[in-house]
Amino acid sequence: MPELPEVETVRDGLERHVVGRRVTRVDVRRDYSVRRHLAGPADLAGRLQDRTLAAAVRRGKFLWVPLQTAHGESDEALMVHLGMSGQLLVRPADAVATDDASPHPHLRVRLHLDDGGALDFVDQRTFGHLSVQDLVPTPDGAPGGRGSSSPTVPEPVTHIARDLLDPALDRRALVRAVRARRTGIKRALLDQGLVSGIGNIYADEALWRARVHFARATAGLRPVDVVRVLDAATEVMSEALAQGGTSFDALYVNVNGASGYFDRSLAVYGQEGRPCPRCGTPIRRVEFMNRSAAFCPRCQPAPRTPRTGSAPAGRGTGPRA
Repeated sequence: MPELPEVETVRDGLERHVVGRRVTRVDVRRDYSVRRHLAGPADLAGRLQDRTLAAAVRRGKFLWVPLQTAHGESDEALMVHLGMSGQLLVRPADAVATDDASPHPHLRVRLHLDDGGALDFVDQRTFGHLSVQDLVPTPDGAPGGRGSSSPTVPEPVTHIARDLLDPALDRRALVRAVRARRTGIKRALLDQGLVSGIGNIYADEALWRARVHFARATAGLRPVDVVRVLDAATEVMSEALAQGGTSFDALYVNVNGASGYFDRSLAVYGQEGRPCPRCGTPIRRVEFMNRSAAFCPRCQPAPRTPRTGSAPAGRGTGPRA
């Protein structure tokens, strides 16, 4: 599933290519792709038509486009959830007619724009969805996310924490909140209500850089340890963003259809059995939260466990997630 760098790459593309454009017509080609818009496909199309795409905003993995009326008002947004395989593709005017004659097999929703082009929502696995949502004030009064100075977020995003690249994030408060949790550090990193934008890939990479085992108890970490993990996560996501994100196949692309290439720089995720780039020890992968955790057993030693007969976390290999 796309994480912060992948979603930010899409957001940046929308900002450069479609912000300021007016929607002239909406074709919903698969009703399931707008299932979270409870009033139905016709209502979604009606609420988008003649609205201007005023900005492209992201918080963590969440992406939305505020909608502006002819009078300059903006109290609603098109919210985009990419799911496992969702793509937003900008189509130029000269390609739209060809597309209509031979459409993409996974085209779900098309927004026709006033310059003759279109914004397509393509989704092979159909876990993603679009909806129009009310914008509500942010609890802290700061901008809702990257891409807009407006202190608003879509109503479904109100419970989502700020991410590590958000200048409004209170990092000291986040360190305290992490240490107050009674959980493992990787579970904390994946908790979108604590800090958003980090998924399985970048959690594994950040913990490897910080030399911290994924099962280390948050309550037992010193503040400096938590800072080291958060700094590593910030660093790895910033590097991934500079390279267009992480792509393992054609399912994640930016708005022009190009894939990112940070997967070439991964140290542990997807590297099971290969030597650790730091010490040469074979990378291991274990089952974790219906997914997996990849780590170096030497650089990231497993925490000690009470003598209850159970093996320390990280011993043994589970099925690939």
